[in-house]
Amino acid sequence: MALDPGTPAPDFVLDGTSPEGRRPYVLSDLRGAPVVLAFYPGDDTAVCTKQLCSYQDQLSRFADLDAVVLGISSQNLDSHERFAAKRGLTFPLLADPDKTVIRLYGVDGAFGTTKRAVFVVDAEGVLRWRHVSALGLTYQDVDTITGVLAGLVPSGQADPTR
Repeated sequence: MALDPGTPAPDFVLDGTSPEGRRPYVLSDLRGAPVVLAFYPGDDTAVCTKQLCSYQDQLSRFADLDAVVLGISSQNLDSHERFAAKRGLTFPLLADPDKTVIRLYGVDGAFGTTKRAVFVVDAEGVLRWRHVSALGLTYQDVDTITGVLAGLVPSGQADPTR
């Protein structure tokens, strides 16, 4: 079962792509900025391509909210690099071939698949929003995710709802 909003986002270290080459990504190292974790079933599949390309096309909207976008799937880095190069993806794609993080976030699907899911982690490392697709045929669009990000309380400020 996927994690509930309000819980601390489980930390992880995964290798990923970057414009400078391969490198490890540590979720807790990104504290101070909100993070969008976009779990997806597979590189170069129709819906995943459409989803990740839409995020790339509007990456500036995430940047305007100081948010970091990370794509996560079970393919290896070679697959991610080919996919990123083919589609012009500049945000990191993280490899979780043993599905440790996929299981940690509760998005492991039937028959060894990964569920399509998006988690928003605030600047303090707390999970604030999630969407797990029932069938994986649709995805959360940029408007929805940036709307969630825009509603987060900036780092260092008190949340009046707590």
